[in-house]
Amino acid sequence: MEPNDSSIMHSHCLEIAPMEVHKVIPPPHKSTLQKLKTRLKETFFPDDPLRQFKGQPLNKKWILAAQYVFPILQWGPNYSLKLFKSDIVSGLTIASLAIPQGISYANLASLPPIVGLCEFKLCSSLVYAVLGSSRDLAVGPVSIASLILGSMLMQEVSPTNDPVLFLQLAFSSTFFAGLFQASLGLLRLGFIIDFLSEAILIGFMAGAAVIVSLQQLKSLLGITHFTKQMGLVPVLSSVFHKPMRIIVRDALFAFIASLDKQYICENFQSMRKPKLFWVSAGAPIVSVILSTILVFAFKAQHHGISIIGKLEEGLNPPSWNMLHFHGSHLGLVMRTGLVTGIISLTEGIAVGRTFAALKNYQVDGNKEMMAIGLMNIIGSSTSCYVTTGAFSRSAVNHNAGAKTAASNIIMSVTVMVTLLFLMPLFQYTPNVVLGAIIVTAVVGLIDIPTAYQIWKIDKYDFIVLLCAFFGVIFISVQEGLAIALVLVNPLGEVMEKLQRADAAHDILKPDTLFLTVGEAVAALSSTMKAQSSSQDKSNSSFDKTRDKIENQMYHDSSI
Repeated sequence: MEPNDSSIMHSHCLEIAPMEVHKVIPPPHKSTLQKLKTRLKETFFPDDPLRQFKGQPLNKKWILAAQYVFPILQWGPNYSLKLFKSDIVSGLTIASLAIPQGISYANLASLPPIVGLCEFKLCSSLVYAVLGSSRDLAVGPVSIASLILGSMLMQEVSPTNDPVLFLQLAFSSTFFAGLFQASLGLLRLGFIIDFLSEAILIGFMAGAAVIVSLQQLKSLLGITHFTKQMGLVPVLSSVFHKPMRIIVRDALFAFIASLDKQYICENFQSMRKPKLFWVSAGAPIVSVILSTILVFAFKAQHHGISIIGKLEEGLNPPSWNMLHFHGSHLGLVMRTGLVTGIISLTEGIAVGRTFAALKNYQVDGNKEMMAIGLMNIIGSSTSCYVTTGAFSRSAVNHNAGAKTAASNIIMSVTVMVTLLFLMPLFQYTPNVVLGAIIVTAVVGLIDIPTAYQIWKIDKYDFIVLLCAFFGVIFISVQEGLAIALVLVNPLGEVMEKLQRADAAHDILKPDTLFLTVGEAVAALSSTMKAQSSSQDKSNSSFDKTRDKIENQMYHDSSI
């Protein structure tokens, strides 16, 4: 190679490609008032509810407004006999689960068993059917809200020494819980619920599940003198003060009484067979029936087995005259209502959105707040305590083929028939079985895989999770929740939820940063729309998400 050729090649190697220059158009300048207006719209109206009214005639606007306020007007005019057949099957099915759960959860809240069944009164179901936006949500009592209500009220009033006052405070707390929930929906303040991050909820629910299970040792082991405190140490102290031979006897009966429920549910849940939903749904009522027959046949109540006792037929009278709006306990019922309102509202909305994703429809959070809130306000005047949507009954409702919220009405009618004619049949039901039903129900609240995932994503969130968990089991339920709320970082919740979503994993990079919630949602939506041209990919993603939710549903269907 000649020298001049070498120098030419060397000069080519040193040449630098010219830099491309792209003009970036800056965003239009916005005044402070415009920025404030945008932020307020993103915060209070992220779904832009007024867009459907644009360009519509006046009479159409009135119809749309009525349908927006009362969702029943959207599906009610098209309700058919075919839909009713599906709803009646699902309504009767969830009633078989609601009856033993209602009695058990009332016992957990230290309330009379009939109050637990009054939770399924027709008026509450009608309120949700008219105002609720979920087709699958099955309303009624839940374990965590029952635990919190009972534990907070027992700090000042004994349900044994003063049962009437305790009942009055329970109804009053329910009223304030409903007032708080409805106010959030009316003022469109649902974003406040987002401060309860997944880390808080996982830790809180796991701690509450431990406390609920420990409290059931009173029923499972037949302990008469049991601590009123909710902490781990006092409960274990009460347990080991009882003779070991009696503990072994009662524990053996509890195991036998609940064996059919636990064995059937675990096996068929692991099989993931939706068509066999009736097996797990009927297991609690089968446990109650079999144990009641055994106790009655062998007169076990005369051999140390505690039973429910005599129950009167009929519906509880209205309770509006029992509500407390003054006096020394007003602060207690307001605090109890606030805490139970937040927890029950969060659970109800989460359950509704889970099943809405399976059927590809939307659940309006603000409408759910209004529906659940008004349901509790009216329920407090009809002998009901805190009500929301339960995962277990909603899962059964979904798998049974529920088409509308009318399945809740059918469930309520079935429970009312039980209250009117069948209550004496539960006289010999052993309390140990009610405790076993609760324990097997709350085990699913301990979500170790999700806790491990939080540990891998964000160590600080995992610390918050642990603080919520240990705060609940070693201090109290409400203090544990308060500690976690103090430690949580609300500014990080938007990216945490986006990064943990399946769609965000596929579409957005983990280091993506947004300044507002609106920017994050807009970026995710626009990117998903850009990818929607590939129908196969979209369907595959939806199927994957649906399968994941269904697997999680069956894993947690005992909640």
